Amino acid sequence: MVLAAGLGTRLRPLTDDRPKALVTLAGRTLLDITLARLAAVGVRLVVVNAHHFADQMAGYLGGHHGYGMELMVSDEAELLDTGGGLKHAAQFFAGSDEPFLLHNVDIVSAIDLASMAAAHRASGALATLAVQERASSRQLLFNAEGLLAGRASGAEKATEIAGEAGPLTPLAFAGVHVLSPSIFGLMPEEGAFSIIPAYLRLAAAGERIQAFRADGAYWRDLGKPESLRQAEADVVAGLLRLD
Repeated sequence: MVLAAGLGTRLRPLTDDRPKALVTLAGRTLLDITLARLAAVGVRLVVVNAHHFADQMAGYLGGHHGYGMELMVSDEAELLDTGGGLKHAAQFFAGSDEPFLLHNVDIVSAIDLASMAAAHRASGALATLAVQERASSRQLLFNAEGLLAGRASGAEKATEIAGEAGPLTPLAFAGVHVLSPSIFGLMPEEGAFSIIPAYLRLAAAGERIQAFRADGAYWRDLGKPESLRQAEADVVAGLLRLD
């Protein structure tokens, strides 16, 4: 599933007339770049959520060759945030016991998605989160086993612990998840909600929310025009490959 329903307010004026998923980087839309990455690791069915300029999203996907993948739209009449958007799309995953990738459309990376999916299967985790050791105003905290145990955010880095205390490693979340479909039965939250508090609640209840260390892999949040410009420069410099 590709999370693409956000308003893209940080990308204005680029999103004044289009959804952020259809903003371009090096001549390609962010959605196209994400779909190509997913196709390269064998994904064959993708759900894309849409809200802002949803008609443009539907038209784009309807005319897209999809890299041999089946593309479906989860239309959100109201913006539901990450957790709400995922839960709203549960119907598309009904009857499957296969883990699936959840990927923000406004990040670009060289994270090894195939290795991440394999690590998820091997661990038996409910969710596996791609994380890196880098500066971030919002950090997730993981224990010695690599399991989610809290978060630190804000100027004062206030810490919220889920479950056990102890030596914790702060890591920045990369916006890429691998999830077991059983998570849909474990989310009583309704309406719009963020997935991170849900992960913290589940971790406190004993569910395995596992870290996948992606240190050293190229990663960039494309949420601002200046970030897009830097990514363009990285493509020219050969630091980022989009093929």
